[in-house]
Amino acid sequence: MSVKRIALAYSGGLDTSVAIRWLQETYGAEIVAVALDVGEERNYEAIRSKAITVGAVESVVIDAKERFVTEFVWPALKAGAVYNDKYYMATSLGRPLIAEEMVKVTRQYGCDAVAHGCTGKGNDQVRFEVTFAALDPELVCLAPAREWGMTREQEIAYAQQHQIPIPVDLDNPYSTDVNLWGRSCECGILEDPNNSPPEGAYAWTTNPEQAPNEPERVSIGFEQGVPVSLNGSALGPVELVAALNEIAGRHGVGRVDCIEDRLVGIKSREIYECPAGAVLYAAHTDLEHLCLDKDTLELKRSIAQRYAQLVYNGLWHGSLRPHLDAFVDSTQRTVTGEVRVRLYKGSAVVEGRTSPYPLYSYEMATYDEADKFDHTAAKGFITIWGLPTKIIRAMHREKGLAD
Repeated sequence: MSVKRIALAYSGGLDTSVAIRWLQETYGAEIVAVALDVGEERNYEAIRSKAITVGAVESVVIDAKERFVTEFVWPALKAGAVYNDKYYMATSLGRPLIAEEMVKVTRQYGCDAVAHGCTGKGNDQVRFEVTFAALDPELVCLAPAREWGMTREQEIAYAQQHQIPIPVDLDNPYSTDVNLWGRSCECGILEDPNNSPPEGAYAWTTNPEQAPNEPERVSIGFEQGVPVSLNGSALGPVELVAALNEIAGRHGVGRVDCIEDRLVGIKSREIYECPAGAVLYAAHTDLEHLCLDKDTLELKRSIAQRYAQLVYNGLWHGSLRPHLDAFVDSTQRTVTGEVRVRLYKGSAVVEGRTSPYPLYSYEMATYDEADKFDHTAAKGFITIWGLPTKIIRAMHREKGLAD
């Protein structure tokens, strides 16, 4: 295979640093290192410089935090998409964005190939490669960690042999991934699904047992399903998520222990932290129940599940998502208002909600003198509603059919 210049998704860690040199040796190509800042709390200038030191001819850092939230996180939130009933898909949502930006870099820097550091066991390889193929099918896609067959110890030896700086946290027993929307943790003791997660697996959230003894209340404002304010102050998307991560994490909110169905067909045990996500999903769902009718809510539940599968399975750029987004956006036209959430010892409980478009009617719901519900209509309603059940039960009795 002949390639001249490769754009490599670069994190600054062991795998991708080794990949720079390995790709150079294996393909005789120049490497353009591409680091995407989606809120991973890293020193991106150091990452950029390290890539050049290791051997990249170009090192690009792209700040994509705001785009990540507005174009990926908010659509998933509006859809109500949660994978396996627990996972808010921080990593799943970040990968198609990274792949998009990498394709742009290939055009800007004249690359004829792209590469990533994913292994053959994970989901991310699919998310990257499906996106690459969708956006530029002419690009050659390389997966060095899937090709070279080195163990972790062999990688370290390779790095030492080629004087590649080794990260100082290689003794960390966990494999983690972080962006603004969430943090994942796996491997080590967590690989036994019966082991309780040690506190070392968490970084964003206080142990609920050690969380403040007094609850804290936050008020979140939404416009057409999108969070726009926190405690009455308008905030941009990045600032809002970051602030909620800090506040909710302090109260131990957002810890998830999940047995997850990977796309490649195996189950894995994952620990997630998503403080802002836990609060925003609770608030958004509650506001929908105030503003949307029963039939729309029921259909939207099935759409939410399908949306989550689509995102998790790497099909962000497939043909289905725009159609789902059109439905979701239509439902969100009246999902505007403010929701008050109580944070306490690991829980986020909605305590109140208001909207200019409520379907709740005090006059219909109350039992006091303001009641305007026609109670006399109930008898006829029950008769008609129960008629099919009455008919089929009568037939069963007449024909002697078992219940």
